[in-house]
Amino acid sequence: MNNIDNDGSVVALVPAAGRGVRLGASAPKAFVAVGGTPMVRLAVDGLIASGAVDRIIVMVPAEMVESAVALLTPATDSAGDMVQVVVGGAERTDSVRAGIAAAPDASYFLVHDAARALTPPRLIAEVADELRAGHAAVVPALPVVDTIKSVDALGIVTGTPDRSGLRAIQTPQGFAADLLRTAYAADVQATDDAGLVELLGTQVHTIPGDAQAFKITTQLDLMLAETLLTRLSSGYATIARTS
Repeated sequence: MNNIDNDGSVVALVPAAGRGVRLGASAPKAFVAVGGTPMVRLAVDGLIASGAVDRIIVMVPAEMVESAVALLTPATDSAGDMVQVVVGGAERTDSVRAGIAAAPDASYFLVHDAARALTPPRLIAEVADELRAGHAAVVPALPVVDTIKSVDALGIVTGTPDRSGLRAIQTPQGFAADLLRTAYAADVQATDDAGLVELLGTQVHTIPGDAQAFKITTQLDLMLAETLLTRLSSGYATIARTS
């Protein structure tokens, strides 16, 4: 573990500039509604409800800034003007860089996908708690339940990794701010923020994730989210935490 400022501010970065091609929506994915509320608003509401975040920066396409501000104004008003909207980039990494640049005084960053709109506030708070406890990089993780195969360019199976050592990684992913700034200063690609940090040789700490924090990527995911949100709102069901 590292010596980190336990009293520093926690800034959540919400990339919301993706086009969501796999979802097949006409609007950017983060602005697709679940139960009548756009994903980005649900994600921001969850961050606020966690009580663990001091400031939230949402990165959106340039043409969506005005509508995003209008959408998030109620959340901003209820949370003491803590939500800021900035222009994101063509790629997710560009959006995160824009968010980092907008928070030069942050001590910790939580990078949270807007598409994980139903992430429980409890999980968000647990990531922040682990950062304050001294971990420089923290990610929620779930055990992989399917058999995984590696394949070559022709689709021929080349191996079957032992799934007991595999995890599916969720968000928010938490980092000491200087660590994430250093990771993003390098012009390299990774599938997630923790991947960039791993390239620096930093250990990434995992905590148990939550099935409710699934990523809404396809129409099937959207149907599941709609059903789940309706049931949760009615108090009929919860998803058990996976450990």
